Amino acid sequence: MHTAEQKSILTIALLAAFADGSKGDAERAEVRRVAESLAAPELNLAALYQDVLLKRVGLASAVAGLSSPELRQLAFELAVGVCDADGLRNEQETRFLAELGQALGLSQPQMAEPAATADALATVPLDELPGAVPAAAAAATAATATATATAAAPGPVVAAVPARSDAELDQTILNYSILNGALELLPQSMASMAIIPLQMKMVYRIGKAHGYELDRGHIKDLLATLGVGLTGQYLEDIGRKLVGGLLGRAAGRMAGSLARGATGVAFSFATTYALGHVAKRYYAGGRTMSAQMLKDAYGSMVGQARGLQSQYMPQIEQQARTVDVGKIVQMVRAS
Repeated sequence: MHTAEQKSILTIALLAAFADGSKGDAERAEVRRVAESLAAPELNLAALYQDVLLKRVGLASAVAGLSSPELRQLAFELAVGVCDADGLRNEQETRFLAELGQALGLSQPQMAEPAATADALATVPLDELPGAVPAAAAAATAATATATATAAAPGPVVAAVPARSDAELDQTILNYSILNGALELLPQSMASMAIIPLQMKMVYRIGKAHGYELDRGHIKDLLATLGVGLTGQYLEDIGRKLVGGLLGRAAGRMAGSLARGATGVAFSFATTYALGHVAKRYYAGGRTMSAQMLKDAYGSMVGQARGLQSQYMPQIEQQARTVDVGKIVQMVRAS
């Protein structure tokens, strides 16, 4: 994939991020942070962000840079993922995707299939198979880690006694981390869409184990307090894979993916691991700490988790070889 094609796809992804018409200052700041963090000499994403924000670039020019049918399909799939990253798309996002599909010259089935998959992932019930660990990572080696106490907006209390032991929760967190690291190695856009729903299900299970019945709103607030914006996280995943030459049907096969995906694996493994352990300490402690302590704890835990990623790389690579992306929705539902 050439730099001009990468630029076109990222332009479309950024346009999708602002398509809902309700981006507040915090969300804009998160998208800007992502653009700045992915800046490369040959692709100035910070400048691209400004072009999109100030409406100096639009769909017509972005689409013009994509000549192959594969890249046009990929661009649409990624835009759907951006629109659904923080929940089901609204009317403005639906209209944007319809205009995008038309500009890309896609057929109705080409647009309907990724939209249906993204919708299914965005609405997977959090409470299915309560207490289960991700089936795809069931053979992972157990590990324990120490995290700092944290806080976020309260949710309704169900019971006061944890349903699962610390060791079981540690295993669950590790399993989710390995699975999300494995998804980073896959070039298909559907694999990237599954990471956020899996993180949300993990937090739900941790809260449930400590007696809290959580809904999506509470979990999204918790992640936002940690500094993990859902749209920003998905954009960051897209950017890393594009700049690293990993994402898309034209980006190479698994051997190349394993060689080029280490940075993305470290990101998704570490953020999932840190999120899980911070959530565990937060709910175990009765959600009493300040938002700043929450952010500090998460930042510290991400650093520790990155040090563990190489230890679990063999399990991550094995998972990447066995995950069936065609059944990604079923996998998330059963996780």
